[in-house]
Amino acid sequence: MVISQRIYHVKGLQYTIRSAATSDAGELSHLRVQLDGETKYLDREPGEGYMDKAEFEKLIQRDTESERNLFLVTVVHSRIIGYSRCEGNELKRFSHKVEFGVCVAKECWGYGIGKELLQQSISWADRAGMKKMTLNVLETNKKAISLYEKFGFEVEGVLKNDKLLSDGKYYNTVVMGRFA
Repeated sequence: MVISQRIYHVKGLQYTIRSAATSDAGELSHLRVQLDGETKYLDREPGEGYMDKAEFEKLIQRDTESERNLFLVTVVHSRIIGYSRCEGNELKRFSHKVEFGVCVAKECWGYGIGKELLQQSISWADRAGMKKMTLNVLETNKKAISLYEKFGFEVEGVLKNDKLLSDGKYYNTVVMGRFA
C-alpha cells in the first residue's frame, strides 16, 4: 500500500514520512545494518539477517502491491534515517490483523519520529479495515511500551527468556495488541 507523504517540523528538525520506493532499497540495506548495531531492542545482532538491495526491492514491491502491508520511511536531509512496516497475512483466519515494527537511527531519537511512524501506521490500519495490530517489544524498553499503551495497545502476554542478548543474559518479550 502507498500513502501520501507528510512533512513534520520538530525541535528544529524537518523530516518527511512517506511510503518506501524500490529506489530506497540500497540505502535501506545499509541502514538496517547500522540500526542493528545501535540498540539492543531490535531482533538482530549487527550483520545478522542481512538483506541486500535486491531483497529490499522485492520486499518494497510486495508491500506496495499488497493491501495488507505498509512500508514507511523517514527522510531527513535527503537521507533515510528510519522505517516502519506493517505486515499482514493472506490466510483468511489472520487477514484481520497486521504486525507492526519500527526502527529509527539513534542520532534522530527524541524527535517523535517513531511516534509519527506508529500514528501513520495506525491510521492506515484503521482505514484498511484491520481489526488488530500486534507488535513485540523487549520488556526492558519501558519508553516504547509506554508509547504503545498511549496509542491503545495492551499487553497480551510475555514470552519468557525469549531473547539472548550479547551480554549473555536472557530477556522477556512483551506481546502487545491494539484492537479496532
